[in-house]
Amino acid sequence: MLRKILLTTLLWSVVCPAFAVSVVFINPGRPDEAYWRQASQGMYEAAKSLDMTLEVLYAERDHTKAIALAHQVAALPRPQRPDYLIITNDYGAAPAMLRAIAPAGIATFLAFSGIHGQERAMTGAPRTKFPFWLGSLEPRAADAGQLTVQTLIEKARKLPNLRGADGKLHLLAIAGDRSTPSSIARTEGMLQTLKKSPDVVLEQLVYGEWQRDKAAEQARWLYERYPQARLVWAGSDMMAFGAMDVWRERGGKPGTDALFSGINTSKEAMQSINSGELSALAGGHFLCGAWAMVMLYDHANGRDFRDEGLELEFPMFTLFDPALVRRFQYLFLPSGPNKPFRAYSKALQPSLRQYNFQLEPLLR
Repeated sequence: MLRKILLTTLLWSVVCPAFAVSVVFINPGRPDEAYWRQASQGMYEAAKSLDMTLEVLYAERDHTKAIALAHQVAALPRPQRPDYLIITNDYGAAPAMLRAIAPAGIATFLAFSGIHGQERAMTGAPRTKFPFWLGSLEPRAADAGQLTVQTLIEKARKLPNLRGADGKLHLLAIAGDRSTPSSIARTEGMLQTLKKSPDVVLEQLVYGEWQRDKAAEQARWLYERYPQARLVWAGSDMMAFGAMDVWRERGGKPGTDALFSGINTSKEAMQSINSGELSALAGGHFLCGAWAMVMLYDHANGRDFRDEGLELEFPMFTLFDPALVRRFQYLFLPSGPNKPFRAYSKALQPSLRQYNFQLEPLLR
């Protein structure tokens, strides 16, 4: 059954020697979804650099399908099982996925979003209740919310025409979802920054579920309800574009009479930074899966990351301007240069004592 699914959902398979470390990634997104496609591409680049094999399965934004895929990977005959399985905790699916994997005991790693809060009662810490759960790696997602909203506010303060009748800036917020840890952290980073900005009024926070169409629908009635709002913070680029689409429908000009922010590094987001329509953009966290590949390569080669911590969080977000956009577009073109992921491996670079998983060094 899984092999049939692989034929329809596999994006890449890296052809490497038979002894190469093998990894399966259950991607929570869709293959045509810019962010999750880019995340898989980054993992592909890391696998190629490190002589690993990678298979990517897509859960299509359906947490029940993600759990079913975990069951099916666990049900593979032992010779066909991967050395490592990478999963995420999008929509809080990871505890059920760990239970699904338990009978097979496949070494499992969480990337992009970890397990926190009440869910920990179901799973315990890595290598305890589920000994095969090796650990996790997450971007410091609160940074994305903080960086984008702070930039949005700083730019708006220079434009008197954006202030309301009360002399304050009025902001609308379109977050991702209520359950994914990275979504919660991004939103919290934004809210904490607003607490330090007395000249900014948060009119309303809604959840766009990462969808452009839903964000557009929400923006349509938010603009009617809050006519003084001229700032829109969004938890992803696609949701920002939905809100921008509706602003244009109303005769507005994003970047001129209203400012928008987003998170992620899609081609459209980069173009919008260059054009000035998007006023703030943070990204780079799509490489979290690639960094996870580095850690698993090291683990397989005798350099366990236990010494640095089983649950790691790094400041992976970069705030983009046109100059960084140009460098990013060159580096991550399909025909761009090979990425130096081997330089980040402790197994290959014995002098390394700590991981430094950030995008900016790659852009230099």
